[in-house]
Amino acid sequence: MSRKFLPLSIPNLGEKEIEYVTNAVKTGWISTAGPYVAEFESKLSEYVSCKGAVSCQNGTSGLHTALMVCGISKDCEVIVPTLTFIAAVNPVKYAGAEPVFMDCDDSLTLDVAKLKDFFEKECIFKDGKLINKASKKHIKAVLVVHVFGNMADMESIMELCQKYNLKVIEDATEALGTYYLDGKYKGKYAGTIGDAGVYSFNGNKIITTGGGGMIVSNNENFLKRAKHLTTQAKCDELYFIHDEIGYNYRMTNIQAALGLAQLEQIEHFIETKRKNYEFYKQEINKIHGLKILEFKGNIRPNYWFYSLYIDENYPLNRDELIRYLASKKIQTRPIWGLISEQKPYKTHQTYRIEKAYKYLEHVVNIPCSSNLQKEDAEYVVECLKQAGV
Repeated sequence: MSRKFLPLSIPNLGEKEIEYVTNAVKTGWISTAGPYVAEFESKLSEYVSCKGAVSCQNGTSGLHTALMVCGISKDCEVIVPTLTFIAAVNPVKYAGAEPVFMDCDDSLTLDVAKLKDFFEKECIFKDGKLINKASKKHIKAVLVVHVFGNMADMESIMELCQKYNLKVIEDATEALGTYYLDGKYKGKYAGTIGDAGVYSFNGNKIITTGGGGMIVSNNENFLKRAKHLTTQAKCDELYFIHDEIGYNYRMTNIQAALGLAQLEQIEHFIETKRKNYEFYKQEINKIHGLKILEFKGNIRPNYWFYSLYIDENYPLNRDELIRYLASKKIQTRPIWGLISEQKPYKTHQTYRIEKAYKYLEHVVNIPCSSNLQKEDAEYVVECLKQAGV
């Protein structure tokens, strides 16, 4: 009997999604107007315990909007990680600013020690502005990415950014549902600690609207301006009067209907992903040369992606293992190519990029859908054992 293809991460859809989307179609509210949009914004902001949310077309448009509202524009710089998806960095350029690339730590998130070192050794803080010695430009913000559902060290990042008068934008596109268990931000969700946070509802995320995203903040003025920019900066609904350049970034009612149904199940999805993660970790860590990377101990992660670390004791390297598992109909993927190595960014400033290279060469993501069956996870483990023989 032929083995079915096992995808990396796919949507988990059911009857409730069909019901809500069908209702949106039946009522005729299928575009950016409609009751599901406001309800999804309200329910998501309630879930992450923040003052409000503004829906958008995807995580990328959400980050672009957040950067603009935070005053990021031409002739300034934004600190970004090199180990991330390129959609986290491109919006910096959309806003007219320049990225400066930082390394990751062992959690795959922004290395705060190096960030601190960069500020102290490579910058001057004068008249309330952090100036990059090399470029002479004003560094205005840090864009933090919570990679694979892990959480960056927000306590240290916020302390640093408050010291140097920097805005903090959280790319929480992979971390909806992740929150701190202790410390200064106990109970705080990824995306709700900085000036703004952004979530993505792409098809492979913890919940999906097909596309779509959400901007959250505890600053009501920020939310009001984000809503203004994402709806074409219209200040008169009847006579179509616009007071600045706006964007057509609004989520549709059909997307919101799908997202609302998904949000109702998010804790169930996370629990399923937790169980599969624990199974993988228990079984794979027994295989010589392999281990599953841990999530931080002080958070409740959403367990979005599972990171398989391949060391030199395993007989296959990263690319050989990807090809082997593909031959077994198991989809995997390497970490993204480092953004500072991509053609559009090769001339941009980097600072002590070291660990990112290591993890790029040694990490593969393995199947992690929220509807992954136990027998499928067992099959992945068995194939990893066979490949190691």
